[in-house]
Amino acid sequence: MPRFSVIVPAYKVQAYLRESLDSVLTQSYPDLELIAVDDASPDACGSIIDEYAARDPRVTAVHLAHNLGLGPARNAGLARATGDYLVFLDGDDTLAPGALQALTDRLKATGSPDVLVYDYARAYWSGELVRNRLSHRLSEEGPGSFRLSDRPALLAMLMVVWNKAYRREYIEREGLAFPPGLYEDTPWTYAALLAAESVAVLDRVCVHYRQRRTGSILTTSTPRHLEIFDQYDRVFGYLAGRPELERWRSTLHRRMAEHFCAVHADPRRLPRASRAEFFARASALLRRYRAPGARSSLPLSLSRTDRIRHTLMRLGLRRCYRTLSVLRSAGLALGRAGAALGRGLRESSLRLHYRIQRLLPLRPELAVFSAYWHGGYACNPAAIEAKLRELAPRMRTAWICDPAHSATLPRETVALRPGSAAYFSALARAGYLVTNVNFDRALVKRPGQILLQTQHGTPLKRVGLDLQDRPAAAPTADFAGLLRGADQWDYLLSANRHSTLVWEKAVPASYTTLEYGYPRNDVFHRASRKDVLELRERLGIPAGSTAILYAPTHRDYRRSRPDHLDFERLLRDLGPRFTVLVRTHLTYADADRSWEPHPRLVDVSAHPSVEELCLASDALVTDYSSLMFDYAALDRPIVIHADDWEAYEAARGTYFDLRSCPPGAIARTQDELVDIFTTGHWQGSRSAQLRSAFRARFCPYDDGHAAERVVRRVFLGQTAPSPAVVPLPDRHPAPPAPTPAPQPVPEPTLAHVWP
Repeated sequence: MPRFSVIVPAYKVQAYLRESLDSVLTQSYPDLELIAVDDASPDACGSIIDEYAARDPRVTAVHLAHNLGLGPARNAGLARATGDYLVFLDGDDTLAPGALQALTDRLKATGSPDVLVYDYARAYWSGELVRNRLSHRLSEEGPGSFRLSDRPALLAMLMVVWNKAYRREYIEREGLAFPPGLYEDTPWTYAALLAAESVAVLDRVCVHYRQRRTGSILTTSTPRHLEIFDQYDRVFGYLAGRPELERWRSTLHRRMAEHFCAVHADPRRLPRASRAEFFARASALLRRYRAPGARSSLPLSLSRTDRIRHTLMRLGLRRCYRTLSVLRSAGLALGRAGAALGRGLRESSLRLHYRIQRLLPLRPELAVFSAYWHGGYACNPAAIEAKLRELAPRMRTAWICDPAHSATLPRETVALRPGSAAYFSALARAGYLVTNVNFDRALVKRPGQILLQTQHGTPLKRVGLDLQDRPAAAPTADFAGLLRGADQWDYLLSANRHSTLVWEKAVPASYTTLEYGYPRNDVFHRASRKDVLELRERLGIPAGSTAILYAPTHRDYRRSRPDHLDFERLLRDLGPRFTVLVRTHLTYADADRSWEPHPRLVDVSAHPSVEELCLASDALVTDYSSLMFDYAALDRPIVIHADDWEAYEAARGTYFDLRSCPPGAIARTQDELVDIFTTGHWQGSRSAQLRSAFRARFCPYDDGHAAERVVRRVFLGQTAPSPAVVPLPDRHPAPPAPTPAPQPVPEPTLAHVWP
């Protein structure tokens, strides 16, 4: 008996079916049976299912003689299910990686409930993945399992079958089955939740719900949408046969009204000829099943508009309902127009304000900083700002950042909200402007203003004009605008000769290059072992553990965040001595986490300082991120995980082949990566030799004094670089935390790809 029976009905989904079946069969938890039901599909769904059944014994192929619809197709799968729990998945949707492992862990932790509700994300055809907006209702705080009456808000979520796991014995005991017709999930889901003795929740995205551009029944105009009334007749018929559930009538009545209004309001569903009949039948059902005087047990308050809409539909006042809808739409349109007018007036007034401010004298004692597109206090600008306050206390500093990041600023600097009057005043009158990206396109640099461009990484991938023949990878196609912005730079900060040569060719302008090193790396030479230990304790790294910082870069050749490593398997193979700190690239900041929680896996994506993460770790694993050039200044082991070098190089282009001069060992696969760490080659002599050569080439000035050299040159006017650069042999970066002594390193194997 398998743990899960996954039932997948298929009808006209040949373009998506393989991906759906693969998402089940490649789960890290393999104890399952997959029952794929061909609902007499006229396309290749049947042959695809047979192909999978022939090569995997866990797959059972079911072929229906006639097209019966989604409900009967699921019933055909139910009749063959033998698993402890039933999981339903539509043929165009997918299970998220690790979903079944998360389900079985949660089922075990909550005492095998009748129903487990988990979360989903909408997967749009554009590549966007958006988590369910009601995911907060799946909080795992409180009792592991409960009755629905303890958390009635679950009924406010989408009433679908595929975001729940059902104990098979419970379903058979209740005799639940799917009815024919559209909206077949409705009677099944309400009955399954209402009758359950125990319900549990899992706060994790387990299903990617595909939002098809065309072909979905929910975006197809057809009179069949009137079948929703048959389904709600079944819901209240079930309620009538279970007197103990009568207290739920008002709640179900409210949800029914919401459902009817939603279908009626969607112009894609109901043909014009069916709208009057829909409204009349909806009114009849709302009157028939109303429980006068009873209150809904849902803790959600309806808006006044929704209450009026529900009442008008129940009373059958279609003209009033339409009038209300028209007035509401008109009100919303007027509101949008008013907001647009207000924005236009505000922008015009701010432009006028900026013009006036540019006529006023400069404030040479004011320096304005920004980093990462109005992010928080970070990177080279932050290090320079701190050193400026130390060496020139007469200077005043301000930092441009979104309000969400203002807490990261030191008290000594002033926060400037982008787009505000104070922001434009500062841009117009500050004597110094410092950024690691670009300032507002509206910036008109005045004579006497000094603009310092610090950049934010040594370029391995192509930048600037070198992307003209790769428009898909270029952040902007406005190369003329790029050069206009560069024409305003007075100074460009460079970390090494390689960067100098790249920037002066890729972004040619009349700036002065300051080859001084990166100020953000100064902290590597100031921090002590005590600082390192405190950072590790704050991050939750166990004492004695080897902390690996995993920081991949983004991919120009794909929209979604790539999952290069299976963290569950990685941690299992590495063993208990290792902890992994995962830092996703900032371009994926809004994407949902796709890995399972683990006590030795720490998500540090939101940590404000990547430099602190470097100090806290014992080794860096990256692919093509510029972080490797900074980490080399720490003189700690670096391992390159280059599983898609050819694709990355083809899409973005690089300035040199990293495989020919890496900062350490290179792994092409996850197995090779594990081998590098378990055999000790990550910290072996060959790795140290490669790191030494890499450090000499790319970290010649990262000696802990880069910020001081910048401040003395740009702000204090000292022309000779000061202080002098400390030679590499005399530098002493922060030591790593004590870890167990390394084991003897065997000879390299084929897994260790040395140049």
